[in-house]
Amino acid sequence: MTINAVLLAVVIMLGLSLARVHVVLSLLIGALAGGLIAGLGMTDTLNAFQEGIRNGAQIALSYALLGAFAVAIAHSGLPQSLAGAVIKRIDAGGTSGMIKYMLFAGLVTMSCFSQNLIPIHIAFIPLLVPPLLLAFNRMQIDRRLIACLITFGLVTTYMFIPYGFGDIYLNQIMLKNVGEAGIDVSNISVTKAMAIPALGMLVGLLVAVFISYRKPRQYAQLAIDKEARDAIVEKDALSKTAADAQTQSKMKTIVALIAIVTAFVVQLYTDSLLLGSMFGFGVFMATGVVKWRDADTVFNDGIKLMAMIGFIMITAQGFAEVMKATEQIQPLVDGAASLFAGNKAMAAFIMLLIGLIVTMGIGSSFSTIPILAAIYVPLCISLGFSPLATVAIIGTAGALGDAGSPASDSTLGPTSGLNVDGQHDHIKDSVVPTFIHYNIPLLVFGWIAAMVL
Repeated sequence: MTINAVLLAVVIMLGLSLARVHVVLSLLIGALAGGLIAGLGMTDTLNAFQEGIRNGAQIALSYALLGAFAVAIAHSGLPQSLAGAVIKRIDAGGTSGMIKYMLFAGLVTMSCFSQNLIPIHIAFIPLLVPPLLLAFNRMQIDRRLIACLITFGLVTTYMFIPYGFGDIYLNQIMLKNVGEAGIDVSNISVTKAMAIPALGMLVGLLVAVFISYRKPRQYAQLAIDKEARDAIVEKDALSKTAADAQTQSKMKTIVALIAIVTAFVVQLYTDSLLLGSMFGFGVFMATGVVKWRDADTVFNDGIKLMAMIGFIMITAQGFAEVMKATEQIQPLVDGAASLFAGNKAMAAFIMLLIGLIVTMGIGSSFSTIPILAAIYVPLCISLGFSPLATVAIIGTAGALGDAGSPASDSTLGPTSGLNVDGQHDHIKDSVVPTFIHYNIPLLVFGWIAAMVL
């Protein structure tokens, strides 16, 4: 296991990321190292990497449309209205403690809704969070806590609630692959299987809020760079003051709600996030909230908004394809299996740990599940795990590493909103805090689920 190409590739990628090498370069170098260590050669490694990039084309288009939809929502004035209301409440001398916890609850709720109810994924973050930075700074809120709040909603919701992205992860990917690997999943409740791991995520959140980051942290009141602001929302939307945001047209608010509902319904019935975003954006155009002459500008701003994150996710697809091509994921599991030799407790822990390593490298739980299910299902059957425990192990193994991976949108998203003034480091302030507060309890509670279900 110490010379396994997949393991070494992930270690190299994580080491370079922690050394502040750009995530894209870290993924590329890690993929090349893994391919060469596995004996693929430079040509085959690059071919596998390029194949993965091609497979990521739909991701790029989906993220572009998500960005456009999110910018259109910002154009309606909803994010600015929310930020203005919070700042006005602070200026009015409201109870800062109460406002702070209401703000925390709102961020978690919006993060959860972005996965299930309003299918815009992480696109809401760089639109909603930057206008709130002034409020965060005034209340001296540690931005590492904000990253933990947002990541909790992004990860816990899809791994526990089978709607929206949760339907894709739990039903369309996990149950489908587990069923194809040899287990009858017709009577399995994914919510029951993932309830204990989700409880672990909640424990991590409470630790972050009430223990780790409860102390005040000061930030400089820096103005957001003009170019960064232009990349977040349209100039006219950003130039509005908090007071101006309160006067936004009720019609625009109604249209925004209709667009959100439309996107949700279309995504629910077509199982296509891309179509949901497209129809939602179409509502804004058809009603004139986004004028025809401004459509190109809004769409381009949406692409700018999500370009870097989308590019990193595409690169992660290339990394994942190289890891598959090495054919050393199976030996990694076999090597781990030889260590526990029939010990269910040790087997569950090792399987979860390998899931953490693989997802940390790939950066996507959704891409990890198909890899792990084909290997873990026969192993779980041979060791006597129940079907429900098997689903819990695979679902948790896939989710492990999403929080805390440098290439994951669950960490890239919070950074995109919190670092617009250059005071939030991706690795130190997003990756490390979310890794500590979510992967450790998720590993523990996932293991408990495997033992008791």
